[in-house]
Formats: sequence, C-alpha cells, structure tokens
Amino acid sequence: MGNTVDKNLIKKRDKSLAAALAIIIVVVVCLSIIGFLLIRPAEETVQGQADATQVRISGKLPGRVVKLYVEEGAYVHKGDTLACIHSSTADAKLFQAKAMETVAASQNQKVDNGTRSQIIKSAFDLWQQAKAAETISKKTYDRMQNLFTQGVVSEQKRDEAKAAFDASTAQTRAAKSQYDLALEGAQKEDKAAASAMTNAARGSVMEVKSLLEDQFLIAPCDGEISDVYPHEGELVALGAPIMTLLRLDDMWVTFNVRETYLNDMTMGKEINVMIPALAETKTKLKIYYIRDMGSYAVWSATKASGQYDTKTFQIKARPVTPIKNFRPGMSVILTDKFGKK
Repeated sequence: MGNTVDKNLIKKRDKSLAAALAIIIVVVVCLSIIGFLLIRPAEETVQGQADATQVRISGKLPGRVVKLYVEEGAYVHKGDTLACIHSSTADAKLFQAKAMETVAASQNQKVDNGTRSQIIKSAFDLWQQAKAAETISKKTYDRMQNLFTQGVVSEQKRDEAKAAFDASTAQTRAAKSQYDLALEGAQKEDKAAASAMTNAARGSVMEVKSLLEDQFLIAPCDGEISDVYPHEGELVALGAPIMTLLRLDDMWVTFNVRETYLNDMTMGKEINVMIPALAETKTKLKIYYIRDMGSYAVWSATKASGQYDTKTFQIKARPVTPIKNFRPGMSVILTDKFGKK
C-alpha cells in the first residue's frame, strides 16, 4: 500500500515538472516572437557639425603689442581697429630711409642745376679772350698778307702771321666748347643715375612706411573675434597671428557619410536637418561640396560575404535661409532617411 502511494506522488511531481517546463518553453518562444516583431535595429543617425570661415589677423610688422582694442567674443565691423603694434626698429629704419632720401634728392638737385654760375662765367670770359686774340691775329695776318703782296715783308713773316691766326682760331673753338659744356651741365647718364638714386631712396621710405601701416591691425570683414593669442606687452614675430575672426555670415555644416548615401545627397540638392541646440529647429541646407576622404576612412564590411567595404565622403552644405543664433560647433542631425534601399 505504501509503495503505491509513493509511485503516485512521483508521477504527480513528474507531471507538474513537465507542465512547468512546457509553460516555460511556451513563454520563452512567445517572448522571442514578440521581441523579433517589436525590437528593430536602431536607424543610423547622420550627424554633422556647423563651421564658419576663420580669418587669421596678422601683420608684417614685428614688435610689441601696445594695445588690444577688442577681446574674445566681440563683434567687429570691417575697418575697425583691432590692435596696435609698435617697433622701435622700424621707426629707426624710417628715419634712416628719410635721411637717405634727402641726400639723394640733394644730389639730384645739384645735377639738375648744372654747373655753378661762377664756372660758367669763367668759361665765358676765356672764350671772349680767345675771340679777342683771334680778332687781333686776323688783323695781323691780313696786314702781313697785304705787305707780302706789295713785297715789303718776306713770305716767312706772312706764314708766321698765318700760323698765329690759325692757332688763335683753334683756341677760340676750344674755349667755346668749354663754355657750351659748362652751360649744358652734367651728362645725360649722370642725370639718369641721380634720378634713379632718388627713386630708390624714395622706394625705401615707402617700404618702411608700408610696414608701419601694419602697426594698426584693421578688421578685413565683419565677424566675431574667437581667439586672441598674445597679451598686451608681448613681442610678436613677423606674420604671427594676433587673433582669429569668425565670419558668421559664411557658415556651413560638414557631414561624413558612407558612399551609399551619395545617390540621394547630390551636388546642389536641398536636405532637411534638425539643430538640437536651437530647440530642435528644423531647416534646410543646400549641398555645395562633396569629397572623398581617402582610404583611411573606409567602413569595413562586418560579414565575410554578402557585403563590401564602403568609403566615407565629406559633404558640406550651407543654410538655405539664415538661421538665428546658429553658431560654429553646433550639432546638426540629418532628418531625411537616405541610404536605405
């Protein structure tokens, strides 16, 4: 009797375990089916970042930063003064260049003025003396010629008078040439050289002045000062950046996407985006730039077969309409469902 009761209890327990196991299996299968139906892979989010044109403000003048007229975050307009740089070396070079310009101008003026009046007068007097001597020798020769014709003087005397006349004529021509040279002044080559030296000195002055013009750095366009590198009193080198200006009127968004998106993101196409930082503002961008990022940005296939490696492309797009409070660095989410075929 006791054995029969034990066997019945064992059978009941086995049936209960089998029923519980069956129920567990059914529940697991049901949960798997529900999970397969309800749980789907999350859609890929394409996120970009806003950026703007950066203008580096630098100058040609090495020196010390005397004054900074703006600070980071300031909005400036084209033509505003941003900083002042002083260079005592440039001031000394300007003084030296101006002195050389004065010397060259004086030399050029001297050449242009020609020979001094005293030298010209002396040459003129010598010419007049030569002319007077020529006149006397001419009269003497004419007299001797007449006397020779009359047979009063010998031929030798007549020849001596002729030689004296010819000599005085030559002296007159030489004196006239010296006088003409004195009137003409310096040669053309000397004048050209003096003029060239003046222009070279003037060019040196202009060069130093052009450097000194950069002692005041001017904003080349409207924008916001994002970075100021040196402090007042610091030395800066030639061409060293002083500050960076952001052109907030020239902004764009950069996306790095797989090439499978390119069929829908073509040049000139408008795309829909959302900006989380601006209360999820929705707007449109227009694509203007598409470029392969190279082999270093390749998406490798996750399966050994049935897939292929895809390359990454950089896409840039500008806002179709201005976006209020839109700033560089903000995230931008692509809301169009591209790339899924």
